[in-house]
This record gives sequence, C-alpha cells and structure tokens, in this order.
Amino acid sequence: MIFVNVLAGIALLLMGRRLFWLFVGLIGFTSGLRIGAHFFPGQPEWMILVIALVAGVMGAVFAVFLQQLAIVIAGFLAGAYIVVILLHVPAWGTSGIDWVLFLIGGILGALVMVVLFGWALIILSSLVGAGLITEILYVDRWITTLLFITLFIAGVVIQSRLLKAKS
Repeated sequence: MIFVNVLAGIALLLMGRRLFWLFVGLIGFTSGLRIGAHFFPGQPEWMILVIALVAGVMGAVFAVFLQQLAIVIAGFLAGAYIVVILLHVPAWGTSGIDWVLFLIGGILGALVMVVLFGWALIILSSLVGAGLITEILYVDRWITTLLFITLFIAGVVIQSRLLKAKS
C-alpha cells in the first residue's frame, strides 16, 4: 500500500487540477481504503483494495457524468481527510467529537470546492497528495510536518504554473 499512497500522492500534487476526474477517483480510492479497512477488519488486503478500486472508479464516473455532485462529494471527502490527517483524528472512532470534526472538515471542503473550484482543486489536491505521501512515514513529527508543508507548497506552485500556462 505504500507504493499506492506515494503514486496517488504524486499524481494529486502534479495533476490534481488538470485531471479533475483523477482527483475525484483518487479521493474515492483513498476513502475506500480507509472505510474498507475500518469496516472489514481482518480481511485480506486484496479485498480492501477491491473495495477501494470500486470507490475510485465510482468517483471517476461521477466526475465525468455528474460533475457538480462529484465536486461536492470530492470536496467533502477531501476536507474530511485533511482534518483527519492534520489533527490525527481517528474519524471512525466512537467519540462524538471525532465525527463532529470529520463532518466540519467535510462541509468546509465541500463549500470551498463549490465556491472556488479551480483554486480549491489545486489546494485540496495538494493537501491530500502531501498527506498521502507523509502519512506513511515513520519519522520524527517535525520532519513529517516539514515534508508535508514542502510537498503542499510544491503542489500548489506546480499546478498554478500549469494553470497559467493553459490560460
């Protein structure tokens, strides 16, 4: 799964804005991984991967055919994921505050995505891409934080330059 996280993270950092369907598909995939692992503990890794792939394909199909709905769903999932990564909230725990933070992050992500689609896509895809890469590291928290910030900034810079080049 480490390779998948790094590959998905790099794709989001570099092409999250340009390939909206990829962003939505990868958000669906990573959400599927987490949901599958939580609700089907002890199952073989291939089964969790199949659940994640189905969620990712569904996300990409939504992005192509139901773009507005996909924008809201992707924004919600990205916002919730960012809260989970930044605050290290389990998000699937039984504590009410976990769910509240998860929902607040999701709602904020959805709102930002709807209002500021282009830049929101750049920022959210860069945050999620940086999170996917850094969450697999088992190093000092400061190093992880510094790498997260560096990857996030690099993703925003690269994607904004691609946006300007397209204009």
